[in-house]
This record gives sequence, structure tokens and C-alpha cells, in this order.
Amino acid sequence: MADWVIILAVTLGYLLLSLLVGLVSGGRASGTTEGYVAGDRSLGFLVLYFIMGASIFSAFAFLGGPGWAYSRGAAAFYIIAYGILGLVPWYFFGPRVAELGRKFGYVTQAELFAHRFDSKAISAILALISIVAFLPYLTLQMSGAGYVFNVVTEGRIPVWAGAAIAYGVVLIYVFRSGVMGVGWTNTFQGLFMMALAWGLGLYLPHELYGGVTPMFEAIAAEFPEMLRAPGLNDAGERWTWGGYSSSILISVLGFSLWPHYFMKIYTARNVRTLKKTIVAYPTFQIFLVPILFIGFSGVLAFPGVEPADAILPTVITSIELPAFVVGLFCAGALAASMSTGDAILHAGGSILVRDFWQVLVDPEMDDRTQRRTIQVLVVALGAVAYYFAVISDVSLVYLLLLSYGFIAQLFPLILATFFWPRSTPAGALAGLLVGSAVVITWNLVPELQWQDIHPGVWGVVANAVTLVAVSLATEPMEEEHVEEFVVG
Repeated sequence: MADWVIILAVTLGYLLLSLLVGLVSGGRASGTTEGYVAGDRSLGFLVLYFIMGASIFSAFAFLGGPGWAYSRGAAAFYIIAYGILGLVPWYFFGPRVAELGRKFGYVTQAELFAHRFDSKAISAILALISIVAFLPYLTLQMSGAGYVFNVVTEGRIPVWAGAAIAYGVVLIYVFRSGVMGVGWTNTFQGLFMMALAWGLGLYLPHELYGGVTPMFEAIAAEFPEMLRAPGLNDAGERWTWGGYSSSILISVLGFSLWPHYFMKIYTARNVRTLKKTIVAYPTFQIFLVPILFIGFSGVLAFPGVEPADAILPTVITSIELPAFVVGLFCAGALAASMSTGDAILHAGGSILVRDFWQVLVDPEMDDRTQRRTIQVLVVALGAVAYYFAVISDVSLVYLLLLSYGFIAQLFPLILATFFWPRSTPAGALAGLLVGSAVVITWNLVPELQWQDIHPGVWGVVANAVTLVAVSLATEPMEEEHVEEFVVG
């Protein structure tokens, strides 16, 4: 039997096992919208840790991370830097969010902000910002799944078909099981990816160079610029410190406010569980280290791989490994893609119904109709992202950074919600609109770039200034209402 057939069989077997886990776990939640979206607020530490951690091990980490290490060298270390810091803000506002979620029945991010500022417009704007950010992020996951199938079958399965196979499985268990399916498949996928990451990350440098230290010594002798911080940019030239540090900053600002992350605050069994998860979360970055080793191992051994994001499947199918083992590693790359994509699909459908349609069109929508509509929109959102995944050739990491530029616009809003009583609905809405407009403008007009500063940073600055100025120029909200939200 040809090796590629064995590899494909192992990969498909993994997909079937993931589907089984996702479908069986759905029975753990009630049939209500709260059960489907928030898991009846019953998730314990283990599942919450993995549902957050496995989201880091996305196609971005398993494919984009090695791709950056392979093509841009030390620039890839920004991934570890922002991952360690990204969830720190939760420690300060997460417990308050969880308490308010239980008190008022929130299951989405925008429900909190819309209530705080008594504004349907904020709910609708946040829903649109979330979907605009979700689409490139979801496209990233689907593209990654397509790469894996294409490479392991030696081109026999095109990228579009590979993405369809992997995300057909994701759609089934998300449609059926909601957040419980996402949580338990992420736990399974997270454990699987941890083992594979360290196994492959240590094996490849040893096989190709004799160890991790000899690998870096060889790269330093041949391409020393790759190991000098802050690394290289897309053009192969030295990246500026402004570009490097602003990429970390925008990622830290946006990390804890991704709607599909933020909504998991509501799923925690209690505040203690939430705090334990926040404190333990940085340990997940340990498992990104071997992922970057994979990319570095290909610098000298496999020059000229295009696109760079395909370096992992290229390396493991080019060295002497048993076909079964290669299949496991390819399944790990799929797990990385699926463990993030399922959370995005689930959150996207929930947000469109709860924060947009129900707020602006049908406030009287009953619970059963809500759940059914969310399920339909999960499929629709997946179809739109799949369309972009099939025709897009943009770098996976670039797609991620583009998404962070929009999500980071929520950071001034979260500070105003919990820490500045004088903020007003007009200020919050104006800040969101101005910040998002700046991000779009800076991305469309390259002449505005300076020192490679991420456009999202300029958006956050404009957002914060606008929020403060407009809030001070408008009537304050009722003190009694605001006090329910402000921390302390």
C-alpha cells in the first residue's frame, strides 16, 4: 500500500474520532440556548484550560508559526511573547464579567457592553466587528487544513477539498453539540497536539542536525540575520523594532477580547475555576517552543519551500518516517486548525443571532428558534469563510494580525466599561467607529505605514481619544446603573 494512502487513512481516522467525541459530549448540556452557547455555565478547570489553550494551537501555530520561523527567523518569537501576556487582563475584569453573566444571563460579549451602555447600536456594531474579524481568522484555519491534505496526499487532494473534508466534520459536531462539543474536542485535540509538538519538535533537529544546539549553530553560521532579533519582514529584510513590538502589543490588547475567548468566561463553573485557568494559561506557551523548532529545522535542510506555511507537512513527508507516524503528525496539524475553527464557528453564529438579529429585528425570538437560527448561521459562516479560504493566498500570520487590528478596538471599551464611570454610550460608539475606520484606512493606504507599526495600534489610539473626548462632551449615565458594572 502506498505511503500516502496510509497517511490519509490515519488522518481520516483522527477526524472520525474527533467527530465521535464532539457528538457524544453534546449530551452533557441542556437543550436551551444557554446550554448550547454557554454550556449551562458548568465547565471545570480541565476543559476550560484546554478550550482556551487549544485555541492557541490553531493552524496559525502549527503551520503559520513554523512558517514564520522558517522564513523570518527570530520574528516568530513574538508569538510566544504575546501568548504569555495575552490573558493577563482577564484576571482584572474576568471575575466581574462572570458574575454579571450569571446575574443578567449574558452568553455573548456584546450583551454585556450593550447593557452597560444601554445601546442597541453598540450591540449591532460589535456583532459586525466580530464577524469581520472572525472571517479571516476562520479562513486561516480552513486554509491550514487544506494545506495538510494537499501535501500528505502528494497533491492528489486539492486544498479546497481538504478544507471541505476537515470542516465538514467541524460543522457537524458544532451544529449538534454547541460549546460542549467544542470544549471536549478541544481537550482531546489539545492533549494530542502537546504530545506531537514535543515529539516532532525534538526529533527533527536531532535527525537533520544532531540536536537543537547544532541546528541553531548551523543556521547562525549560514544565515545569522535570521537569529538576530527582531528577525526579518516579508521582504526578507530586517524587521523594525516598531513592527515587532507593535505586533506584540496589538496581539496582547486583542487576545483576551476575542469574542470566542471572551464568551468562555461565561462557561466557567465559578470564579475560582476561572482564576485558576488564567494563572495556569501561560504554561501553554511551553508547547509553542517545539513548534518553532520545526520551522527552524527546515531553513537549511529544505530551502525554497513555497508557501512557507507549508513547511511542516513538507518536512515530515520528506524524511524517513513510518507512514503511520506521518499520519499522526498530519492529524495533529488538523487538530490545530479544528480546535480554533470550531470555537469561531460556534461563537460567530451565536453573535449574529443574539447581538444583531434579535436586537434589531426580532426581540421576541423564543429559545428554540434562537438555537435553530444559530445552527443555521454556523453553517452559513462556515460557507463564507470556505469561499475565501479556497481563493486566498495571503500569509496565515498576516491574516491573524489583520483580525487582531479590529478586535483590539474593544480594549478601550472594556476599560471604560469597568474602570471609568464617566464613559457614555455616545463616546463608546464613536470610539469603536473611529478606531475601526483607522484600521481599515491604514491597511488600504500603504503610504501611511511608519516603522512597520501595526495599523491596529493607531486605531486603538484614535479610539481611546475619541471615546474620552465624546464622553466628556455628552451627558453622563445614571450613577446607579453604572455602579452595577464598575469594578470596586
